[in-house]
Amino acid sequence: MLYGRSAEISVLDEVIARARDGAGGAVVLRGEAGAGKTALLDAAAARGGAMRVLRLTGVESESDLAFAALHQLLWPVAGSPGTLDALPEPQRLAVRAALGLAAGGAGDRFLLAAGVLSLLVEAAAPDGLVCVVDDFQWVDRASADALLFAARRLATERVAMLLAVRGDAAVKGVPLTVEVRGLAESAADELLASRHGALPVQVRRELVTLTGANPLALREIAARLTPAQLAGREPLPDPLPGGARLFGDRVAALSAAARLAALVAAVEGDLDVVLRAAGRLLAERADRPGTHDGHPASTEAGAERAASASTEAKSEAEAKSEAEAGRAALAELEEGGLAEVSGTGVRFRHPLIRSAVHEAAAPAEVRRVHAVLAGLTADDRRAWHLAGAALGQDEEVAAALVAAAGRARDRGGYGAAATALARAAELTPEPRERAVRLKDAAVAAWLGGRPGQAESLLAEARERAGGDVAVTMEIAQLRGRFELNSGNAAEAVRILAAGDSLDMLADASEAAAYVGDTAMIVELGRRAAAHPEGFLRDTVAGIGLTLGGDAAGPGLLRRALARAGELEDPAGHLWAAAAASQLGETDLAAELSDRAGQVARVSGMAGQLPVVLEFVATAERLAGRLARSEALSEEGLELAREAGYENTVAAHLANLAVVAALRGEEEDCERQARAALAIAVPHRVGLRAGVAAYARAMLDLCLGRHAAARDRFAAIAAAGPGTGHPAVVWRTTPDRVEAAVGAGDEAGARAALEAYERGSRHATTPESRALLARCRGLAESREDAFDEALRLHTNPFEAARTALLLGERLRRGQRPGEARAHLRMAWETFERAGARPWARRAQEELRAAGESGQAPAAAVLDALTPQELRIAGLVADGLSSKQIAAQLFLSPRTVEYHLYKIYPKLGIGSRTDLARLVVLQKAPVAGPGKL
Repeated sequence: MLYGRSAEISVLDEVIARARDGAGGAVVLRGEAGAGKTALLDAAAARGGAMRVLRLTGVESESDLAFAALHQLLWPVAGSPGTLDALPEPQRLAVRAALGLAAGGAGDRFLLAAGVLSLLVEAAAPDGLVCVVDDFQWVDRASADALLFAARRLATERVAMLLAVRGDAAVKGVPLTVEVRGLAESAADELLASRHGALPVQVRRELVTLTGANPLALREIAARLTPAQLAGREPLPDPLPGGARLFGDRVAALSAAARLAALVAAVEGDLDVVLRAAGRLLAERADRPGTHDGHPASTEAGAERAASASTEAKSEAEAKSEAEAGRAALAELEEGGLAEVSGTGVRFRHPLIRSAVHEAAAPAEVRRVHAVLAGLTADDRRAWHLAGAALGQDEEVAAALVAAAGRARDRGGYGAAATALARAAELTPEPRERAVRLKDAAVAAWLGGRPGQAESLLAEARERAGGDVAVTMEIAQLRGRFELNSGNAAEAVRILAAGDSLDMLADASEAAAYVGDTAMIVELGRRAAAHPEGFLRDTVAGIGLTLGGDAAGPGLLRRALARAGELEDPAGHLWAAAAASQLGETDLAAELSDRAGQVARVSGMAGQLPVVLEFVATAERLAGRLARSEALSEEGLELAREAGYENTVAAHLANLAVVAALRGEEEDCERQARAALAIAVPHRVGLRAGVAAYARAMLDLCLGRHAAARDRFAAIAAAGPGTGHPAVVWRTTPDRVEAAVGAGDEAGARAALEAYERGSRHATTPESRALLARCRGLAESREDAFDEALRLHTNPFEAARTALLLGERLRRGQRPGEARAHLRMAWETFERAGARPWARRAQEELRAAGESGQAPAAAVLDALTPQELRIAGLVADGLSSKQIAAQLFLSPRTVEYHLYKIYPKLGIGSRTDLARLVVLQKAPVAGPGKL
């Protein structure tokens, strides 16, 4: 029964009611041990009506076992006919592997987490689902990551997730928290009265004050007081039997056999194993009456192996006898109200009882219990019991943990793998192997989204590597990659440039490109040129040599691009995009970036997706597809934050700032640019700092503040490595020329044009030549150059910008009839793109040219949310709902829900109609002869 707690229950009721109506969510109950979190969870779950309830309770002894908690939570639905079959295949395979229903797995934690979300959504049909998670602080990392991923994505689902956690344990990304504190005085009085009748006011108040009105403490302490103390005739004991002592006396009062059974249950939850282990230990005690508590205070490295051999020699009758002895000892725990048998497990009535059992046991006794349990378990459980039994270093035990880590990693449980590998390293006697295992633990922690832990493990690995050159270089390369993704990019360059392998030189060149350190890129390119010919070598060397003015550079880049059709991984496509960009062919670079995104999604390489989406979102923005660019950056931002990729977070924020600038959204632009710079500048990521600065310059240009824009572009051009970037300078030069001309700075425009001509000398694609022609039209006031640009443009958005500039020139030159067609096309394109400042400018010019026609219809897809837009784009690519769910880490039901909302928004009724609309919006601009 609950006493008080009306405020807490009302919050939980609201979360459950919203989930019942299809607007799910998660809530965290946070409080100290005994505060009543479990009682609140029980009460809330019972109020869900027809909603299904799935439960799990974190178990401290299983906190290192990958997916132990997910198995407990999802097992009731995973076996239901058709439930798993409803999941997209990549998700289904990942979930089956995590639950032990199949071997292997994709090894991608995002895929698994999406599969968990999909399974919860399927389990919610038809009446909704209440997912109850108690003692979240002890849920294994792999399960916790998957559950929190799902918890952050329940807004359109009929799922309520209630998570109870002790103390200040982190629950990342769930903002709604209910603090479960002590009871109100009236509720505390009611609780005491229900157990002990009316107590004197002074006694009640003193108990409430001394216990903080903690419900568990009130119940347990009051039960230990004498009648005289309860009646107020004798003072209360000082101190009260609370805290760690709360259950200590009850554990001490148990028989030796029951205490031993309790210790076994404290480190192993499986009922059958607990019974057999307790029986075996009791038999040992009976055979060795001269030892302390039945066993010597030492544990040899081979204790488990002896226990295992003993297990194999046991007859069925002996095993049955042992189980009976264990059952008798366990019965005493149940009768004393300390534990209960539930299904196939043993559960303490409260986690503090488990703590009291541990505190009462000698270390040698704990190790012996683990040794016996290791002989009765297999795989991961055996490995961790071996580790618990180990005294000193032991390679066989370490190897068992490495194998457990491999199984966890294969299923996407990188956090659990990191923990197992770190413990394996502690137990490893050979120094080189210890460094290797620490390195592998760091990689697992990184892939598990824990960069801080990864860096600590890698630092320890570096200390342990000694003089081993190969291991030292592997560690250095990882340090550089970690720095590049989440730390100081300039430091990444320094670390990676120390290596000589092509992979390290490529990583160093990538890092230098992020910093904007041209001199280093040139040097690294020359060093890469010494390696044998190949796509990566040609790309890295070609970029460096081209930047250094070596005539061989562009040829190497062309040769690399000729092999682009052979590439199979996202990283290769991004290198190809870098090659195209270095040649000045931004349109080809955008195409290759888009291909990288498609490969990352289809191949299931979700860990690379946040980084790949940096470039895909940029490509969409350059094409003028602002809504899609925003959708991709929002997706990338969310995934980057999940993964802990800080510098990728800066990239997506910077792109969102540019999108906001193009839309004339001043506040959003400034907010996102500021957030991007707050990461990029201290991390020396000049590429992203430059893009964020570009957003501010473009905002001024879009709003007609030409002088301010010119000054900002000049600052971008002057910024050095770490705060600016040569690629940003070159790519934004057409905008710089326009700002200079608008500000009346003819000399500045000509200087910018000359620089752009030098940077574009190797470009051959039509769009790159069109941009150069537009710059000449502006800086040299040449109408024929504008005409040439319009003939060459393949990018509709850039074509509209050129048409606007030419239309303005014609209208002001008293040629309104010629101007109108250009201005009308520009107006329509900008309206479709959502570039409102330019749309207004084109509209005003068109009116001045004598045409006040109807405003062009807004792009029909603008009515969609970013998530809906992503789904619409994949529908246009011909994907099914299951395939879309797999690529966007959603459930198929969620995809169908969004489609159900998309159709009426767009006035359509089928996937075919939707695909047609998406394709039409992406259609290229009409040629100038068709205006």
